[in-house]
Amino acid sequence: MTKSLPRVVALLLTLGLLAAACGDDEADGPIEQQPAQAEPEPAEPEPADEPEPAEEPEPAEEPEPADEPEPAEEPEPAEEPEPADEPLRVAFFGFAAANGFAQATWAGIQEGAAAIGAEVEFFDPVFDANTQISQIQDAITAGDWDAFVIQANDGNAVIPVIEEALAAGIPVVGEFTPIGPDYSTIEPQVEGLIFVGAAPVDNGVILAEMAIEACAGTSPCNVAFLEGFRFLPLDVARTDAFHSTIAAADGVELLASVEGGYLPDTGLSAAQDVFVAHGDVHVMVGSSQAILGAEQAANDAEVSVKLIGNGGARQAVDAVREGRWHGVFLDAERDAGRTAFELAVQAATGGNPPSSFDATTLVPNVKGTADVIGDFEGQWEI
Repeated sequence: MTKSLPRVVALLLTLGLLAAACGDDEADGPIEQQPAQAEPEPAEPEPADEPEPAEEPEPAEEPEPADEPEPAEEPEPAEEPEPADEPLRVAFFGFAAANGFAQATWAGIQEGAAAIGAEVEFFDPVFDANTQISQIQDAITAGDWDAFVIQANDGNAVIPVIEEALAAGIPVVGEFTPIGPDYSTIEPQVEGLIFVGAAPVDNGVILAEMAIEACAGTSPCNVAFLEGFRFLPLDVARTDAFHSTIAAADGVELLASVEGGYLPDTGLSAAQDVFVAHGDVHVMVGSSQAILGAEQAANDAEVSVKLIGNGGARQAVDAVREGRWHGVFLDAERDAGRTAFELAVQAATGGNPPSSFDATTLVPNVKGTADVIGDFEGQWEI
């Protein structure tokens, strides 16, 4: 190793001298053009850092399943409506279907029935008390009537059958004719009965007072009275009251008292008989129907007589307004009929109706002379 070291040093020195000589030769000679340097290859961009992948969102928590709604309760089946109440049924037992006064009562009952949807029926006894009693009895037995309105032909004869109706739970309203022997009052004479009307005795007294007033300035003054039906207790009571009141008046004489009934034809016949038998009659009083016939008899006989009718029929009221009659006992019978119906309904439906109703309160003044009636309209037809 030591022997070869000088050889290596000498070799290195010889190489160094040769290199220096060569270097000088190159500097003195033409400069050779250096070949263009190759364009550097474009640096390839370093790939951008790949973005870190976004964190995947945590999966949303699955919503808890909603509580399943409880099944709706099935609605209870609607209750079937109760059947509508059957209409009230009210029976009317009137004087007679052919009678204008009873027809006015019936018209009032029909008005009341129409207002509430009730059913009503007119039982026609043709002025016969026994027929009327049988009709009432049959209606009780049928058991399909809620109330009765009774316009009795005989207020005494119907008492037993009315008591039977009341005992069966059927309310009864007596209309116009008092039920019982006392015709001087409107207070019921049968327990449980309701009454609508005026006292026949008072009616007879007022008719006589009107006759006496018509006699003013004439003395002596002769009065004729056309009675209703002598077989009806109501008419007997009225006639007795008329007679006694005339008898107590000074300068007034009851010249004649005959049955005139409740039709123009019967009034015509009765008045003709009176005018034949008594040539000097100053005042004549009777039912408005009878007086309408008497007016014809007076005209035929050319007799001047003051006429007074009992009952506010349209024809009677018009005759007073026109000056053909002296006056009329006013009534509002259609209104009385409706009042009787309404009280019957109250009683049948658990109400507390009054025991009596004074029908004279339905008019301004029962003494219907020309200075009183004004524009009053009669409520029934003759």
